[in-house]
Amino acid sequence: MEISARNQLDARVKQIRIDGLMAEVILDVGGQEMVSTITRGAAERLKLAGGDKVKAIIKATEVLIGK
Repeated sequence: MEISARNQLDARVKQIRIDGLMAEVILDVGGQEMVSTITRGAAERLKLAGGDKVKAIIKATEVLIGK
């Protein structure tokens, strides 16, 4: 699959929490935790499960940097 987003990070699914229509997907990105909220339907279509290797694709108009 080719997409235009440049910020693509290799990740592994740590945990999925499904509540109603939404799913919170907790990812391990190189030892750092990232959380994504997607629809339950999307999580089911992707057949996401703990341990899955995935891509975290970040498409944002703004990235804040702190030091």
